[in-house]
Amino acid sequence: MIQAIVLTFLAGLMGTNGIPHFVQGISAREYPNLTGNSPTRNAVGGLGAFAIAAALTAWAHVGAHPWAALIAAAVGILAMTVFHAQRGAYRLSARFGKPLPHV
Repeated sequence: MIQAIVLTFLAGLMGTNGIPHFVQGISAREYPNLTGNSPTRNAVGGLGAFAIAAALTAWAHVGAHPWAALIAAAVGILAMTVFHAQRGAYRLSARFGKPLPHV
């Protein structure tokens, strides 16, 4: 059960983190990204985050503990939602000395 909880929590984080990067990328807008702020890097990074989330979910064996997995994923989704809602990507880029995107 611990495996299902940890992996689905991480899947929730990764999948939710992929949303703003993918959306900004395919909208041809810059967005803070540790690999670079370009739209292409964000679109590819968002797709990568979705793939990682899918792999983590598959490895979690959700069927064995569906309720624990659902709750853990929801907590991961909530955590990343709050992170992005509080402009965490911008603060994290500034903290690591990365350039912020042009507005």
